[in-house]
This record gives sequence, C-alpha cells and structure tokens, in this order.
Amino acid sequence: MLVYLKYYMIYLHKVLPLIASPLFLVFFLIILGIIFKSKKIGLFGLLILFFCSLPVISNKLTFYLEKDYNPPQNIYDVKKADAIVVLGGMVNTLKTKDDLRYEFGNAVDRILSGITLFKNNKAPLLILTNGKLPWSLGAPEGEYLKKFSIEYGIPETNILLTEVVENTDQEAKSVKKLLNNNNNIKIILVTSAFHMNRAKKVFEAADIKVFPFAVDYIGSEKKTTFLDFIPSASSFASTSHFIREIIGRLYYNLKY
Repeated sequence: MLVYLKYYMIYLHKVLPLIASPLFLVFFLIILGIIFKSKKIGLFGLLILFFCSLPVISNKLTFYLEKDYNPPQNIYDVKKADAIVVLGGMVNTLKTKDDLRYEFGNAVDRILSGITLFKNNKAPLLILTNGKLPWSLGAPEGEYLKKFSIEYGIPETNILLTEVVENTDQEAKSVKKLLNNNNNIKIILVTSAFHMNRAKKVFEAADIKVFPFAVDYIGSEKKTTFLDFIPSASSFASTSHFIREIIGRLYYNLKY
C-alpha cells in the first residue's frame, strides 16, 4: 500500500505543473469556448498561445530564472569544500535492438563542470546523485555518470553515489546521509543555472553549507530582431519550462 502511495505522490508531483502549464490553459479555454459557443473565450486562449510563443517573452522569462547566477562564475574563484555534488537530470536512456544505451542531454555541463572542479582540487570527493523515476528504464543515472567520470580520470575511490532518489529534496537528504549527517559540511553544488535557486534552498534546509556553481545556461546574449516577435514552438516550450520552475520554487519556499 505504501509503495502505491509513493508512486501516486510522484505522479502527482509531475502532473500538477502540467495542469498549470500554458498548454493546458490554452486547451481548456478553447474547449470552454466551444462548449459555451463563446468566441471571446476561444480567442483569449489563442492570445495566450501567441504571447507564450514569442521569443521576446520567453527570453525574458529565461533570464529571470538565471539572473541570480549571471554572469557565470569563474571556476578559479570557487571556494574549496569537502565535496562536489553534481545533481542529475542529464542522461537519456535509449532502447536498442539488444540492450539499453545512454546518452547525454542538454545538461551535460553539470558532470563536465564537476569533473573540472575536482581536477582543480576544489574538493576531495565527487558525489553523484542516483536519480531514477518509477517509469525510467535502465540503471540509475549516477551509475552511468560514475563510469563516465572514471573514464575522464577521476579515481573511483574519490566518487560517491547517493541512494536511488527521485527529486531534489531526496538528493539533499541522501547527500547529508552520505556525509555522515555532519552539520559542518561544505559542498560545491553543481546544477543548471535555472535550477540553482531552489536546489540551494533545499540543500541548505538539510543543514548543508552550499557554494553554488551554476552551469548549463539556457539564455544567451543577442540583439533583438524581428524574429523575436514571430511565435515558435521552442519559445512556447521555454515559457512552459518557466512556469514549471516557478511552481517548484513556490513549493519549496512554502515547505522550507
């Protein structure tokens, strides 16, 4: 019974942001307009779709998510710590004819930066989080990242893996347990710039001193052109990503 309840909470945690997403709102308004035969309601839904798809808007929202850690920190300015913690979320599992294959997604900067920090003697330990959701295939992410890190010259004895985790909250608690629940521990936390705000809050709530090292910046500096006022699917996806991240921040602000 507890296992089913656990799965239910995980699915709920993932579904709620979708309900609050622009896509759900647009579909809801269009369907509502059809049911009540109201052109105004349907048009309002289309306007939301239009504005959420504008690059000029999605770029501003992305900048807001990353602004606390922009410009990026120079690796040589990072303070030394007891461990480097690299948060997961960068590996894709692909099914081949005979087996499973693992490839990096967009957040590969996380593990590469963690390795670089270690090689620059910023900490004696590299901690990788063993992320795996109930519907995921294959081994937990940390096991693949450990092999990758060893191939890039990190001694196996200097790498620690957390227990299997499903979200940032569990990652923080598992790291604390790995480090013997020491309240004086200091870590260099490596994650994407958009994610660092809530990740730092969660780890500090676990009584861990955090030196943030943000990577994997989504936004980029460029001149505004007429193309920024033409709707695009990628911009709509960025706006939806902004909504999910803000919901995550609100949740952890209320929890901690």
